[in-house]
Amino acid sequence: MIQNIFKGIKAYSGTFKLINQLGLWKYFGVPMFISLVVGLLIGLTAWGLGDPIGRFISKIWLWEWGATTFKSISTILGSLIVVAFGLIVYKHMIMAFSAPFMSPVSEKIEAHISGEIHSHRNTNNASQLWRGVRINVRNLCMELLLTIPLLLLSFIPVLNIITSILIFLVQSYYAGFGNMDYTLERHFKYADSIRFVKRNKGVAIGNGIVFMAMLLVPIVGIILVLPLSVTAASTETLALLEAENNLHTKRIDPITEEKISG
Repeated sequence: MIQNIFKGIKAYSGTFKLINQLGLWKYFGVPMFISLVVGLLIGLTAWGLGDPIGRFISKIWLWEWGATTFKSISTILGSLIVVAFGLIVYKHMIMAFSAPFMSPVSEKIEAHISGEIHSHRNTNNASQLWRGVRINVRNLCMELLLTIPLLLLSFIPVLNIITSILIFLVQSYYAGFGNMDYTLERHFKYADSIRFVKRNKGVAIGNGIVFMAMLLVPIVGIILVLPLSVTAASTETLALLEAENNLHTKRIDPITEEKISG
């Protein structure tokens, strides 16, 4: 698991070079715009709702002593809760709606890395969008199911340190899951993709750790998070597929230029 997490993180090295080499930036224009707008909306929402939620939380403090301090802490906690849920919704929204743009990116990376023509499942923009929505709605529900109990436990002193780490890892896993599926959708059906990511959850977590960390960088992180994370996920997912012999290739004879099954 730990080794695979580092593999997922290491895959980010060379992503800028690969994007420039293959001229992929043009595919990222719309997703980057979506990412920026949604990120700003979540930030403004957290700013606006932090105080009302904080006041609601502060009502559980029944004593006068320390009430001001607890109210201040509650306001910060309220903003953090909005941000936590906002990030969950954010990443699944941009991943779902960016699917028609990210799938071609993954396919071009696959063609470049393998130097071969691979036999794929037949997909189009509509099916890619539906697949993205379906995967991300499923992941959103699973992530909320795990995150809500952890958030409740975070009210317990000391234990909140552990729950914060676990929440971050859960978010990282599902972020990496979505990035990997841009490649997996060409090779596997819905259920098979879920099983594949579960077998390689360390790589998904590693990819998602950098994804989540980039979101902490104002503006720039939100803009660049998809190009870099999708490129990294594509290269590492292709390596995993090849290791499991799931790349059904058709090699090209250099002389006759005819396809040779392999």
